[in-house]
Amino acid sequence: MARALGQNGLSGPFGHCSVRLDNERFLVCAPRPMGLIGVGEAGATVNVVGDLPADVLGEVRIHQQIYRRRAQVGAICRFISPQITALAALGRTPKARHGFGSYFASGVPIWTSAALIRNDDAAGQAAELMGEGPAMVLNVNGAVTAAETPERAVALAYFLEDAARVELTAISACLENTGPLLDGDAAADRATWNGRIAERVWEYLLRNDPEPLSR
Repeated sequence: MARALGQNGLSGPFGHCSVRLDNERFLVCAPRPMGLIGVGEAGATVNVVGDLPADVLGEVRIHQQIYRRRAQVGAICRFISPQITALAALGRTPKARHGFGSYFASGVPIWTSAALIRNDDAAGQAAELMGEGPAMVLNVNGAVTAAETPERAVALAYFLEDAARVELTAISACLENTGPLLDGDAAADRATWNGRIAERVWEYLLRNDPEPLSR
């Protein structure tokens, strides 16, 4: 997950990702640039409830709070990508304007504070804001995606960044208020995982990865 995000322009020096191990624990990647995390490099096991280990980044509290509230979530991406950041700087989040955007037809909430989320109260409020949705934008500090599997969480990050690109294009063309949107049944039909959608994104993003794909 980390290399898929870090080596494809979805996150630079900052960001983190995690996978649920069981109802009480999750594994988060090492606290360094995700694209540089090597094969077999150890992450850290974190309890869903309780203090963070000393060597874990403070923002991993967001992962804790999401896992605590959403038993179906099996993986989380916290990433800082360029198009999402540019759009958030305008106080906006992507709309469902194309196929990838259809996965966010219910809307993408934005956390309005520009401060990094490094305490339990803020992390809990952010998780409540995200609700049951697939994604949340953290102001100019990137975004979070959550899904049942690592492949889907990473695919949602890829889709969200492309949806932000399309949204910025609509704004630059002065069509953000008149351009068509996907909604209702059209969006629900398009936002499918059938046909190995997430798996193909996973394979594409890890096309040059040194670790054999095992998922």
